Amino acid sequence: MQTFNDFLCTIEDKGQKLKLKEILDWIKHKYPNLKEKVGWNQPMFTDHDTFIIAFSVSKKHIAVAPEKAAMDKFINDFKTAGYEASSMLFRIKWEDEIDYNLLLRIIDFNIENKKHYLKFWR
Repeated sequence: MQTFNDFLCTIEDKGQKLKLKEILDWIKHKYPNLKEKVGWNQPMFTDHDTFIIAFSVSKKHIAVAPEKAAMDKFINDFKTAGYEASSMLFRIKWEDEIDYNLLLRIIDFNIENKKHYLKFWR
């Protein structure tokens, strides 16, 4: 897989494909400086070659991986939004509303927190 479109073409359910495309398009519009990358079979965004956020899909949800530092910072926000969370990712069920304000805060946090970071992962 080379592009987000390649990844989206692997999602059979049309509604699920459109929901993830909506999220990816929103990020591309809101953060035109971020680079698109497909790595480890998942679409992700990077800034100056450092990881910012990634997405994967399952039958029941979209998994959002912003790295542990962001997970720790926003753990209460995930609960408030009704999202299940583990130490490394949170899950947005297909029927859930997307909390774009939360995504904005997570991405802003990672961009600011990693602005001088030179490695891909923390």
